[in-house]
Amino acid sequence: MNKIKNIGVLTSGGDSPGMNAAIRAVVRASIYYDIEVTGFIRGYEGLINNDSIPMDRKSVANIIQRGGTILKTARSEAFRTVEGRQTAYDNLKANGVDALVVIGGDGTFTGANVFAKEHDFPIIGLPGTIDNDLVGTDFTIGYDSAINTVIDAVDRIRDTAESHDRLFIVEVMGRDSGLIALRSGIGVGAEAIMIPEANMNADDILHKLEHSRRDKASKIIIVAEGDDAGGAFKVGEILQSKYPHYDTKVSILGHIQRGGKPSCMDRVLASRLGVAAVEGLVRGESGKMAGLVNQEVTFTPFEHAIKHIDAEKVSTRWLKLMDILSF
Repeated sequence: MNKIKNIGVLTSGGDSPGMNAAIRAVVRASIYYDIEVTGFIRGYEGLINNDSIPMDRKSVANIIQRGGTILKTARSEAFRTVEGRQTAYDNLKANGVDALVVIGGDGTFTGANVFAKEHDFPIIGLPGTIDNDLVGTDFTIGYDSAINTVIDAVDRIRDTAESHDRLFIVEVMGRDSGLIALRSGIGVGAEAIMIPEANMNADDILHKLEHSRRDKASKIIIVAEGDDAGGAFKVGEILQSKYPHYDTKVSILGHIQRGGKPSCMDRVLASRLGVAAVEGLVRGESGKMAGLVNQEVTFTPFEHAIKHIDAEKVSTRWLKLMDILSF
């Protein structure tokens, strides 16, 4: 492999806290290894539209603590086409970019995997998603911040629930993964959680409430937005009909889970993986996601990292822990 002289960096898909810390690490590591950096605005759309900026140390000053992404992000339908990817490749070559770091989730890596193979182009991915639904890393960048945001919000909701003897159904993000609901549910002491992986429905929640030995007038149920039961409002309607004596309320936390300052854990994780991505490219790694497993940096091929929820992340022991603590 020829010596890399210019690394491109972009953020794609949904934003997550810690993306800026990852950008910062990629830029500073590149400069350390005497490599130029080109930032592309709005993800793959930036590649296709040739919307780019040169980046230096000043470009990433005072951003480690900021949420969102200074490079902006977007989903690109054009990049799904052969013609769109060819245009992106031509623009990379025109800018003198000979390697790429992409920060995002499964959709980002799906596109990167196709592009890397199609054009034999060096790419390393960084797992930037709040869902924690990628294999090859114990935690994704943004997950820790998101679950702490949920915990803070639900703690506040609990105050109201206890004041009014209310049953709150709190919906959190996780269209295809219940990992936010699972950990935050344990963290807030919820009476029950509903996640897609457990195939639970409203009847299961009713059973848990009826057989619980916890004598509490207020109750919190955490529901992942992707649960087959149909979402928090449907669950709320069913529970209200079965428990008319409860003042049942539904709270959708929505996009506040993606915003805000990244936690220390996410800042450090993003920093480690950003440096690892640059060092991996220098060594000749490509078509892989940099992750952290048992505190060691690993590189996992994109096709293995994408949409293969690790059974250990949503194992029966976690669900049993939830049952024990909510009994």
